[in-house]
Amino acid sequence: MTRELTIALAKGRILDETLPLLARAGIEATDDLATSRKLVFATNHKNIKLVLIRSADVATYVQYGAADLGIAGKDVLLEHGGEGLYERLDLKIAPCRLMTAGFAERSLPRTRLKVATKYPRITRQFFLDQGRQVELIKLYGSMELAPVVGLADIIVDLVDTGSTLKANGLTPLDHIMDISSRLIINRASLKMKNQPIRELVDKIEAAVE
Repeated sequence: MTRELTIALAKGRILDETLPLLARAGIEATDDLATSRKLVFATNHKNIKLVLIRSADVATYVQYGAADLGIAGKDVLLEHGGEGLYERLDLKIAPCRLMTAGFAERSLPRTRLKVATKYPRITRQFFLDQGRQVELIKLYGSMELAPVVGLADIIVDLVDTGSTLKANGLTPLDHIMDISSRLIINRASLKMKNQPIRELVDKIEAAVE
């Protein structure tokens, strides 16, 4: 009996680069993920299915075994903490930078800096390493608005082209880290379904090369 494998994929920009990579590895969904309203997809392999979820949830699905494998940005993995999962491969897709951003001409307060971000764990550690105390304001979207309306002094967010920052009068400041998407595996699945997972990882690794 062939063991079924579930791969969790992130919606949005990562998906646009994930699907061609999986296709090169010989895995294709039987429906169009971009247009279908479904969340679970069969593939051209009877034992492999795909689930489509929010980027921030991929690591959680893999951690708890709802998916055997997942593809998520390094930012998501660092923020999650990595419990219960194994980061196997840098897929070298969806590259971007995690940066602080704010108004170039505005001097920042020397005391408690207000930082808006959806990455509180990474942000706290970054400023802790600099010996700075910050007040973190967790937001889930429209990060660029926070400094504009005075909610925060700066933001910490992913920067791709920087055009959204520029459109809102902001500029990238500190480079925190480079980000790319990674293949992650549930630790229990790796033991229970070692053979099919290894075969799948080999195909994906060859597709990355």
